[in-house]
Amino acid sequence: MSAPEAGSRRHAELSRRESVMATPGKEGQVIANGAWAGNVIGVFTSGGDSQGMNGAVRAVVRMGFYLGCKVYFIKEGYEGMVAGGDNIEEATWSSVSGILQLGGTVIGSARSKKFRERPGRLSAAENLIKRGITNLVVIGGDGSLTGANLFRMEWADLVKELGETGKLTTEEQSRCGHLNIVGMVGSIDNDFCGTDMTIGVDSALHRIIEAVDAISTTASSHQRAFVMEVMGRHCGYLALVAALACEADWVFIPEWPPEGDWEETLCNKLASERKLGQRLNIILVAEGAVDRQGNAITADAVKNLLTEKLKYDTRVTVLGHVQRGGSPSAFDRILGSRMGAEAVLALMDAKAETPACVVSLEGNQTVRVPLMECVNRTQDVQKAMDAKNFEEAVRLRGRSFQNNLTTYRMLSKLRPPTSLCVGEHPPQIGPVDFRPEVGTQTERSAIADSKPTVNINIKMKGVETSVIYDKDHSFKTDQDHRNLAVVNIGAPACGMNAAVRSFVRLGLTQGYRVLGIQDSFDGLIAGRVRPMGWTQVHGWAGKGGSLLGTKKQLASDVSMGGIAEKLREFKIDGLLIVGGFEAFHSLFQLYQAREQYPAFCIPMCVIPCTISNNVPGTDFSLGADTALNEISDICDRIKQSATGTKRRVFVVETMGGFCGYLATMSGLAAGADAAYIYEDKITISKLRDDVFHLKDKILNAGVQRGLILRNECANANYTTEFINQLFAEEGKGVFSVRMNVLGHMQQGGVPSPFDRNYGTKMAAKCVAWFKERIETNLKDGRVMVKSPECFVLLGMQKRRLEFSPVCDLAIDTDFDNRLPLVQWWLKLRPLLRIMAKHTTETYTMDVEEAHVSEMDKE
Repeated sequence: MSAPEAGSRRHAELSRRESVMATPGKEGQVIANGAWAGNVIGVFTSGGDSQGMNGAVRAVVRMGFYLGCKVYFIKEGYEGMVAGGDNIEEATWSSVSGILQLGGTVIGSARSKKFRERPGRLSAAENLIKRGITNLVVIGGDGSLTGANLFRMEWADLVKELGETGKLTTEEQSRCGHLNIVGMVGSIDNDFCGTDMTIGVDSALHRIIEAVDAISTTASSHQRAFVMEVMGRHCGYLALVAALACEADWVFIPEWPPEGDWEETLCNKLASERKLGQRLNIILVAEGAVDRQGNAITADAVKNLLTEKLKYDTRVTVLGHVQRGGSPSAFDRILGSRMGAEAVLALMDAKAETPACVVSLEGNQTVRVPLMECVNRTQDVQKAMDAKNFEEAVRLRGRSFQNNLTTYRMLSKLRPPTSLCVGEHPPQIGPVDFRPEVGTQTERSAIADSKPTVNINIKMKGVETSVIYDKDHSFKTDQDHRNLAVVNIGAPACGMNAAVRSFVRLGLTQGYRVLGIQDSFDGLIAGRVRPMGWTQVHGWAGKGGSLLGTKKQLASDVSMGGIAEKLREFKIDGLLIVGGFEAFHSLFQLYQAREQYPAFCIPMCVIPCTISNNVPGTDFSLGADTALNEISDICDRIKQSATGTKRRVFVVETMGGFCGYLATMSGLAAGADAAYIYEDKITISKLRDDVFHLKDKILNAGVQRGLILRNECANANYTTEFINQLFAEEGKGVFSVRMNVLGHMQQGGVPSPFDRNYGTKMAAKCVAWFKERIETNLKDGRVMVKSPECFVLLGMQKRRLEFSPVCDLAIDTDFDNRLPLVQWWLKLRPLLRIMAKHTTETYTMDVEEAHVSEMDKE
């Protein structure tokens, strides 16, 4: 066994030993309406608030009602539990109506000194027992969860003491003999080990990116540097992911302090970027950032450094509690809803000897992990940082944190060879307009001259070479290069540009020339293929649409022979396709034609990018998260438009082709009453039942507004207009109806933090994949591959980014309707209906056994 293999094996064994085993959940089990009747649940939020908590509270209440439970709000956290009285209030269906889109927590949150003492916990126990509450759902950070576990462990003694003092009857003591605890982590810091994302993190990232995007325009206008302080006293997740998403020039985080000479390195980096034409600099500082000696690094200290050494006009912005505010993102609404529902199911399974657990959502999986083991792992991270063992701290944060850090360092710290930054120009559609971004004034003037060719001598890897600009191919050198090309295929989606930027920059650092193909296959046939430069893609991560240009077309619709000819002409050694179902289908066609066209025998990869999320081989497509946020925001505004107008139902049409992902998930995020999709056949009986259901809710449940979503291809006969007219006719006298077709608004806007980060990391993984395939398949100076493993799609599959051969994926694909045959999110449809007060026969949550060490997205 080689040394690397032995090291890898030892690391795997270490991970298994340190992992925390989880308990399987309710996947595939039948849970009847009223199956847990007679039980009582208390739900409270504690510690710092975070967006998405209200979604979790709503889900606990409504899942509790579905199972036949009585549910109580415990207001103001542990303080309200100790005080009792009006702070413990029985929940009703309508009391959680309209809270899903609200930030903060509607039931209040507070830190309690009284609960830390035994007399306070004794009062809290009495207040719970008097109401029959023996099941608690705790939404908070590790301190709140630790306090709840201590409360559970003391419960028997507290009950005994209350009985001995005459405060409890014998019946109350026997009925409330043990306390069940299930936790959900609500914290914008994402500092809890054992969960992929805590409730509120995604929304906080939205607030940070919104602020950076706004500041970037004024910073660029005045050529300023901005130092922005973000939250994260003990965890740098927010700062790190935000830095990746907004293309920050530098980030300071507590887990990975800069080297001793960081001041000089930072100044040299910013100075070199200004020389390359960059007009602004963004530096993010986590509030807990330190240097290698443990000394604090503050935003003001960084500002003073840039002002004194570089003479830059530098400003400081402290975001503070802005990051906790605002409406929760679609992700946090869905996360809170799924966690809240599973928390109630976990309580249903709990016994007296069952340890307290934390509900976590990992990838597309719901998992349960032991609470205290997660708390201990979280504390181990801080111990490692206190001991200045920063490598261990990063490792304990998990794979996701490590991958984010590695990708950020590659993209921001590395610079390409000087030659790759000379003579850059933005991509042009049609005839080339010679406008390089970088180079001397002489070079710019020479290139702008209308001569057939211009030669510029530069050094590449220490060797003098000549760069040739001409009006045919824009950029050539007298040395051989391996060429990687990137093209967008299909409808535009947010995240395309982030993937292209990452691919270009990391491809350049690996020594490849990266060619951008404009306007899909049509552009390739027309020869609109241009080399992409380092500074040329600056700022692309935050841009919506496709800056390369994209079209909805298949390779077979253009010209297979023409595509092969152009791949050969431009000497393309690897092709990355960023796009939707057309991208996947086109690559499958190229794979099938490789015997006929040898030019297709090069490594090819697809990054799935479509708002429809209908590409096989991946649970999440790039762009879908941004679309979900757009739909959720629009639905919030639509519902708000009816404020003061009694009893109104909105029928909203979403995009997605034949895939119901957008309708279903935005239905969960917006609190819809129903979502009609192609995969779940519509019948007139269903429509009739939903009309009766809405009537009942509005007349008897105190609900004033309804929301119906319909996927654009849900049914050829039951159109959006038909459903609108049906509900309007049958709802006369009870509610009025309005129809909205969202259209291309769902494709617009700026990419969400998730899509920026996701596209960046996927492209980084693709560069490494291309490098390996090219180096291992060189024959006589040519890259020649035919294996299915060289024609792949990169997708998120549960816990990992995986490359899947397109020929394997094609077997499980419905090409007529452009759908994968298996879609994980269909299991969430019963949850949507339960949250809307429908009665359903079964409830399926996608839950499986997991390990804490595995709970990180790639």
